[in-house]
Amino acid sequence: MLKKDNKTEKQVIDDLKKENQQLKDEVDSLWMMLDEMTKTDIENWSSILDELQLDVASRALMVTKKKVDC
Repeated sequence: MLKKDNKTEKQVIDDLKKENQQLKDEVDSLWMMLDEMTKTDIENWSSILDELQLDVASRALMVTKKKVDC
């Protein structure tokens, strides 16, 4: 009876090791996806900031302090 329990316990341990490895693989995959999303967000925000900087520079060039004679 103890041998049977021992085999059952070994099977449970093997199953848990397999599940643990699968979960580790999923975690690694999720971290890679998060890194890619972060990289993409940085690229998107930097392009938005570049456009904003150009817009601010353009508006600054359009402003004049001289009054127009009518």
